[in-house]
Amino acid sequence: MPQTKIIDDVNQAAQALREGLIVAFPTETVYGLGIDATSDQAARRLFEAKGRPSDNPLIVHLADVQRWPLAAASMPDSAIELLRRFAPGPLTVVVPRSPKISSLVTASLETVGIRIPSHPQARQMLDLCGRPIAAPSANRSGRPSCTTWQAVLEDMDGRIDYILRGDVCDVGLESTVVDCTNDPPVVLRAGRVTLQQIREVFPGTVFARELAEQDQLIKASPGTRHAHYQPKATIELFESLSYLNEIPLAKRAESAVACLSIKAASPEAGRSSFAGFAMHASFDSLEAYGKLFYEFLREADRRGLKCIYLQLVADCEQSHALRDRLLRAAGRS
Repeated sequence: MPQTKIIDDVNQAAQALREGLIVAFPTETVYGLGIDATSDQAARRLFEAKGRPSDNPLIVHLADVQRWPLAAASMPDSAIELLRRFAPGPLTVVVPRSPKISSLVTASLETVGIRIPSHPQARQMLDLCGRPIAAPSANRSGRPSCTTWQAVLEDMDGRIDYILRGDVCDVGLESTVVDCTNDPPVVLRAGRVTLQQIREVFPGTVFARELAEQDQLIKASPGTRHAHYQPKATIELFESLSYLNEIPLAKRAESAVACLSIKAASPEAGRSSFAGFAMHASFDSLEAYGKLFYEFLREADRRGLKCIYLQLVADCEQSHALRDRLLRAAGRS
């Protein structure tokens, strides 16, 4: 029997958070591990439960934009405008932190990431709780993020108090993180909200990696420096499906492969690309690939496979987030 309690009641989840407990909950991106962001004690428990480095800040979740004073000392105009355009949704803005927020949550930085999730259970829980809730992804540090409550239980059973049960996450990749303490804003981490969408609001916005001070900037965002999203199996990235033909049958029998939908000359040719693989998936869009990416990695681990072959998507506006996660999963960040 699980040691961590599986619950369906958002009222119970909200009460547990007010009591300083750790509650995993669904969002539209991935499942989060929630704690009261004002509590040093809860933050210490969370970092220990995840095995998370203390210099990796957490994102604070709020029920709506109007509650920003719970987490921020002030809100730059750029943050207000971006949240107006993209929240609730998969966008995090980095702003000056309120002294009420635990310094452990912000990794001793004077900034804090704020997000308004769009998932109905998450928003209802946050509204009932009435507190700023810090929530990193609900997995052991370094492992693939969790997009199902069952995956959370695999990693966190006995380490946290509750899991609020929900459906599979709709987006499947973590939020876009934008530093709004800079003018113009700087994208620290790619997500579903694209750079082009942000540039439609603030034309001068750039990725942190394009700036000389990128190392200093990305400290304000989770998921940008330490090892992340890595399964137990070895990951090999490929670009062309022809690469699969070079893999020996013996290696295929202990491997998984995932790619975008095969556009083969014939159905038979498409099926032959997967011949002999212990597990395979072909996704019909970048969105579908991203939504099911982490669960694919986890399922390969459940089956004890030794290698996972993943198609590296082309570098374009819509693929930045997925490409980033693919590279990081393979240890090539």
